[in-house]
Amino acid sequence: MPLPIEQYALVGDCHTGAHIGSDGSVDWLCLPRFDSPACFAALLGEPRHGRWLVAPCAAVRSVSRRYREGTLVLESDFETAEGRVRVIDFMTLSTERWDLVRIVEGLAGEVAMRTELIVRFDYGSIVPWVHRVDGVLTLVAGPDTLELDSTVELKGENLHTMGRWIATPGRRECFVLTYRPSHRRSPGRIDAAAALGACEHAWRRWSGRCRVHGRWQVPVMRSLLTLRALIFRPTGGIVAAPTTSLPERLGGVRNWDYRYCWLRDATFTLNALLVSGFEKEAVEWREWLLRAIAGSPADLQILYSVTGVRRLDEQELAWLPGYQGAHPVRVGNAASRQFQLDVFGEVMDTLHLARLSGIAPEPEAWNVQCALLEFLEQHWQQPDDGIWEVRGPRRHFTHSKVMAWVAFDRSIKDAEQDGLEAPLERWRAARAAIHREVCARGFDAARGTFVQSYETTHLDASLLMIPQVGFLPPDDPKVLGTVAAIERELLVEGLVMRYTSDPGVEALPPGEGAFLACSFWLADAYALCGRMAEAEALFTRLLGLANDVGLYAEEYDPRAQRMLGNFPQALTHMALVNTARLLSLSSPEREKASAAGERPAAVSATAAR
Repeated sequence: MPLPIEQYALVGDCHTGAHIGSDGSVDWLCLPRFDSPACFAALLGEPRHGRWLVAPCAAVRSVSRRYREGTLVLESDFETAEGRVRVIDFMTLSTERWDLVRIVEGLAGEVAMRTELIVRFDYGSIVPWVHRVDGVLTLVAGPDTLELDSTVELKGENLHTMGRWIATPGRRECFVLTYRPSHRRSPGRIDAAAALGACEHAWRRWSGRCRVHGRWQVPVMRSLLTLRALIFRPTGGIVAAPTTSLPERLGGVRNWDYRYCWLRDATFTLNALLVSGFEKEAVEWREWLLRAIAGSPADLQILYSVTGVRRLDEQELAWLPGYQGAHPVRVGNAASRQFQLDVFGEVMDTLHLARLSGIAPEPEAWNVQCALLEFLEQHWQQPDDGIWEVRGPRRHFTHSKVMAWVAFDRSIKDAEQDGLEAPLERWRAARAAIHREVCARGFDAARGTFVQSYETTHLDASLLMIPQVGFLPPDDPKVLGTVAAIERELLVEGLVMRYTSDPGVEALPPGEGAFLACSFWLADAYALCGRMAEAEALFTRLLGLANDVGLYAEEYDPRAQRMLGNFPQALTHMALVNTARLLSLSSPEREKASAAGERPAAVSATAAR
């Protein structure tokens, strides 16, 4: 059975990522891209579906893990009755090859070690043909080839590749697993020690650009490194998570493929990168966004592949039993065909923030924006599928309408500030009409709170975005009432659930964990409302929920004290960075943002220029 989600760590090369358990097993790896079929899929099944174990033979007394400072190089120290041993894991940061490197060093005593390699291509369904070429183990099936170069003698047993040795102080054994398309020549061997040095240098050169300082520098830096690992370097697109089908409820059916790029994450990503000093990555993300949304506004999707591919048809992999029995396992995502109004607001907010921050506008960007707003003028009054991609009937979701307001608001500001040609009177009329409708139909006056959708009483944590985006000031009674209602009805053990569960809305069985990004949003709301002590207390608690190497999943079960959902989750790490920045602002800076009707981080990013 796979380990608890929080017992995994990620190493990556900005093309894909490997999940390594605290037991020394690589249980998930897709090659050559995040969204490629997995060659190790034990995370969603059993070892027979593919894994790579490097661990002591005897019982392990304790394991301690850490990333080397400023890097994505993982160290795992195992202690047994025989002694102590260290496993160093990383992926080479190359644009020309894909390598997962594992180096084993003895620390004390004599520790019997073993390795077990089970490669199963296409999500655990295909057994490769195994042979040796010039002393390198070669595993081939169809379009995919893996090569294992090892200083340890290996042999085959029952379609597994096995090896054993004794780790002693001063002795180092190295394993390099290299991927290549089957029709290409081998890229050749690499020196593992030299590759380790180059990898550390490259990560530290990147992390050294960070402008974040102060009391939360360590968790912010780890989150930024995680976000960088989730950016697909060739295009600049950032995946929501490098996994699929890790459940939002253990044993449940809420299992989705997150190995794609959501437009909704755009502003959160740009905020986190800009306020931290990573302008180059912010520009690359903006460029990916503009390429992805190019075309007819009617064809705008909420998510795309890392290259911008639109067809992400969802299918189920019946041969995989799922993470600890959570079935079905899905690849692809049917939400790509949903209609979600809020993404128009996220796109416009992103491009607006880029302008505020001094990123030179793409010449065609304004034409794209105008075309999108022309479409939005005709469609903002339609129901949609909402921020949480529910699979029930479309509704008039309040958050979706608020973000439609943001789309017009940001574009009006851009036109006014930069003298751009635009039908401003029409846009102002649409902005005002949306605001009136949301305040009239999206607000429950009897309870003093905004609601999830028109004509319902359900609450939704996405309503915490209302003061963040400037729709209403933080001290408005409607905002204060909404925060109070969310505290009353959506908190579980002090953490925030996404919404009031209703099978009629979701068309899914109820039950999931607290949503970590929403919990950070509540800390943001506290800060904007002047409740700084409560904001910092909640933020401190959330920092304590990270796993031993500083990573977060999408959700957390506060009662079982377990992480849930895909892992690591980009949105959670983005929220951490942005909340840390918000809490670091002075009261005048927060008030300035509210007065301008801007996201606080936008003002912060502008001031940092």
